[in-house]
Amino acid sequence: MTISVLIVCLGNICRSPMGEAVLRNEALKRGITDIHIDSAGTAAAHIGDDPDERTIEVCGMKGVPISHSARQVRASDFTSFDYILAADGSNLRALERHVGHSKGSKATVRLWGSYLPDNKPIQDPYYGGLDGFTEVYEQCVKLSNAFLDEVAGKES
Repeated sequence: MTISVLIVCLGNICRSPMGEAVLRNEALKRGITDIHIDSAGTAAAHIGDDPDERTIEVCGMKGVPISHSARQVRASDFTSFDYILAADGSNLRALERHVGHSKGSKATVRLWGSYLPDNKPIQDPYYGGLDGFTEVYEQCVKLSNAFLDEVAGKES
């Protein structure tokens, strides 16, 4: 059975496309191929844009392929994805208020950080330098593995 995951941040150009790329990469390292991963934003400001150049740079330095066109969360995402993982509390609240969440949602909607004991949100690196994007990358690796550990446990 294919697992489907949507990673969500505000604009879908920094954290969530990096999270999508990292989760896909970590799944492939484990030999998990029956997983569908996408990302989206709660805001519409960057629809159609490529990921931030710093997101692309950090993924490139780490050998993680990334290719994405920003999009906004749709009501249909709540019925087509098994998991919708928010980068931070603000985006989690936006997802919980989304019309799609209340209309027969099958998705588990959670803070992605809740898969680790520290329950830390992924801070938005947009207004900072490359170091912030590197920190986001490292956090995405940890969160991806924690998520896959839990989901693999549920699926077996």
